Amino acid sequence: MKNLFVKLLSITAVFSAIILTSCSSDDPAPIGKEATEVIANLEAGILKGTLKEDYTLTASTSYNLTGQFIIDEGATLNIPAGTKILADNGGTDVYIATLIGGTININGSEGNPVIMSSADGNPGDWGGLTLCGKATTTAGANATAEVGGFIYGGTDDSDSSGIIRYLQISGTGAQINSESQYNGVSFYAVGSGTLVDNLAVINGDDDGVEFFGGTVEVSNLYLENNSDDSIDWTEGWSGSVTNAYISNTVAGFSTVFEGDKDNGNPEFNNITAVSTVGGTALQFKKTSGGTIDGLSIVGYDVDLDMKDAGDVANVIFVDGYTPVAMNEDDETTTDVDESKLKYSLNTTAVPNTTAEDFPWVSSDISFESSLLQGAVTGDVTLDASVAYTLNSSYIVQEGGKLTIPAGTKITARDGGTGVYIAVLQGGTIDIQGTETNPVVIASAAGEPGDWGGLTICGNAITSAGVDATAEIGGFVYGGTDATDNSGSVKNLVLKGTGAQINSESQYNGVSLYAVGSGTTLENIAVINGDDDGIEFFGGSVSVTNIYLENNSDDAVDWTEEWNGSVTNAYISHTVAGFSTVFEGDKNNGNPTFTNITAISSVDGTALQFKKTSGGTITGLHLSGYAVDLDMKDAGALANVQIEGADADATLISGETSKYTLNSGKDAAALDISTWTWKDAGL
Repeated sequence: MKNLFVKLLSITAVFSAIILTSCSSDDPAPIGKEATEVIANLEAGILKGTLKEDYTLTASTSYNLTGQFIIDEGATLNIPAGTKILADNGGTDVYIATLIGGTININGSEGNPVIMSSADGNPGDWGGLTLCGKATTTAGANATAEVGGFIYGGTDDSDSSGIIRYLQISGTGAQINSESQYNGVSFYAVGSGTLVDNLAVINGDDDGVEFFGGTVEVSNLYLENNSDDSIDWTEGWSGSVTNAYISNTVAGFSTVFEGDKDNGNPEFNNITAVSTVGGTALQFKKTSGGTIDGLSIVGYDVDLDMKDAGDVANVIFVDGYTPVAMNEDDETTTDVDESKLKYSLNTTAVPNTTAEDFPWVSSDISFESSLLQGAVTGDVTLDASVAYTLNSSYIVQEGGKLTIPAGTKITARDGGTGVYIAVLQGGTIDIQGTETNPVVIASAAGEPGDWGGLTICGNAITSAGVDATAEIGGFVYGGTDATDNSGSVKNLVLKGTGAQINSESQYNGVSLYAVGSGTTLENIAVINGDDDGIEFFGGSVSVTNIYLENNSDDAVDWTEEWNGSVTNAYISHTVAGFSTVFEGDKNNGNPTFTNITAISSVDGTALQFKKTSGGTITGLHLSGYAVDLDMKDAGALANVQIEGADADATLISGETSKYTLNSGKDAAALDISTWTWKDAGL
């Protein structure tokens, strides 16, 4: 009280001096009753009103934000490390704002961050933090903000509104009107002289951070469960964000990024975004764009949305990602005219920024260990006692190893092309199922196209050459080592694979890109795939004991001179409209097939060979197919060796390439009564 009394005496003296002397334009503005009340409130631990002079909070005091607290032009609020500010659940009436010419210095530390939060930290409890500066914005000088009606914007791009260092802010996003809400932190024309480093916004009911023009740069940004956009910008913001970790675990959010209006080409470096609930990652409206370097996005249904048909070239991916258009069903397509301008990026980057980079952030989020997504960079072994969910891409990087023990069950999210397992060149997968305890990876409904499938990329030889690019994921494959080893897959059941990539391509149950003969594949079932059961792109890998049921395109497909073998295959077709039992394409690597049984109850074509492809087949049993053999591009029957001789076939009347086999298709059907692994885990 003594300090307050001295302040009041000083203020009284100032008023006396004003009364006794004449005023001039150089005289300081008087400090009135409201200003003294603000100081008195601060001394009592209450933030409310307009701060007209410099003031420093005390970390040992627990402050209560009870209303609007505004830092006026010429005033500075200093907030030391460890300060805690509790905001009332007052909606739009409770916020902190710094006006043009005002300064806020938040000087938290890693060990003692500054905390601003409502009691429960629930979305929309209070407004948030707003900074108004004098940098340029396409809204012009002295524009009016949607938040608070504050004035912002000028011509000084190096303007400073102060410092934000190690601040955690929670429970923001109060509703202003049907169109607007407060953000966690709103930057209105804030200049590059403002330092923002280590900022966390959690549980906001609107954006985490939003930039309205300006040039401010932000580093080390943590954004968790903000209901609208995590990072939003408009009005030609031209600053940057470096090192951001963004997580979405609550359904219904808008985007990771939303850029709007003119393109100030902001820069984003080392951005990691993780979703457990699908959604859209990057959205650009009007002509907005930016430059992105070091991007890892996991778990989103749509990677890139050019909302208003803006030019994809406005978004520069330094990592070299090539956007692939998606159709109205959020399936990738080559037909951009019908696409709604949504894109998949096929990002495989290992995150450069992780949640562990923010040890000072207090978060309730801990991703379940049962959630499979992201990158495998070391040795990872799953636990058969855990019910896993494959939420997104799960990619074994070069040098990484994924071990899946017997009896493991993985439920794949019905997320289309965004959900798959891939093993890159130099990575290893070890699936250790047994006949009584297979490994099962299936969507909940097991419907065709629910998810991607399993893709393995190796260093074996392919006619596509060294370091070719796969149609799946844009992965690199192909080398010179025919004996390359990508691991071992035993007793695996896949169901509901085949998500649509584009009008020409879909995921297969198992895709083998230049996989070498050192890789072990045996006892594999692919059921209800919306494309091929298994496809070989070059390589020399062999497969033993495969069960392929109702795969919508080809049961076994190969190209690029695959020269391995399939021994013991049972193929079943009970759904009309599939393509073939076999489809061989391009040059003939002469793969071998032993003990092949294929049975159809819906007609269809059995064996199809395109270009000059072929193979050697023994122990073939075909039943129920309308066409036994289709030499699609008039290839020679001699390319197809059945039981040690050229295919013995008669051209079907009226056809130019379709045949009935006269012999070699009536071997004893394969007995799969002992193949208990194919349905033991379903």
